[in-house]
This record gives sequence, structure tokens and C-alpha cells, in this order.
Amino acid sequence: MSDTAPLYRVDKFVVPAHGREEFLARVRATHAVLREQKGFIRDAILEQASGPGEFNFVTIAEWESADVIDAAGKAVAALHAATGFDRREMLERLGIKADIANYRPLPI
Repeated sequence: MSDTAPLYRVDKFVVPAHGREEFLARVRATHAVLREQKGFIRDAILEQASGPGEFNFVTIAEWESADVIDAAGKAVAALHAATGFDRREMLERLGIKADIANYRPLPI
């Protein structure tokens, strides 16, 4: 059974200042691929401007449904393989903490 409800991918990061530029370059490259995928609606890359929150970067991608997420993930994996990028290595090397999950909207 397919899931046709909208889905949001929300990734939150604690990025030390020394890793900011490298992190943002990778996020921008990833989001460029995501924007080309079937079912993509919109995205945002956000940097904390104020407040006591732990996470200083948040990325959001809105998708038509959960059904399109697997293909988008495969496209990102292909990008990483083609460029020799290892996400886990970068997160560890730069000391980045990540909280990554998919979210469904609730009725208001």
C-alpha cells in the first residue's frame, strides 16, 4: 500500500564554526540533486539567527509522499559515490551532530 500523504524531511545539525563552509557546500550540492527528483515540492536551508536552541542548522525538504523518498535517497547516494563523499566521515571529522527524521503534517 502506498503512502500518498505529504512528507517532510527535517535534518537538524550542530555544526562547529570551523566546519561551516564545508558543511554548507555539501548541503547545497545535496539539495541541488533533491530539487531535480520526482515528487520534490520545496526545500529550505536554515541557519539559527537567535535563541538558545542546540541546533544551528536545519534543512527541510517537502515531498509529495513517502513513496518518492527512496528514489531521492538513491540519487543522493549516487552523487556521493560519484564524488567519493563519505557523509559519516565528514560528520565525525568536523564534529557535527545530526538529528535526521521524516515528519508528517498534522491537521491544524
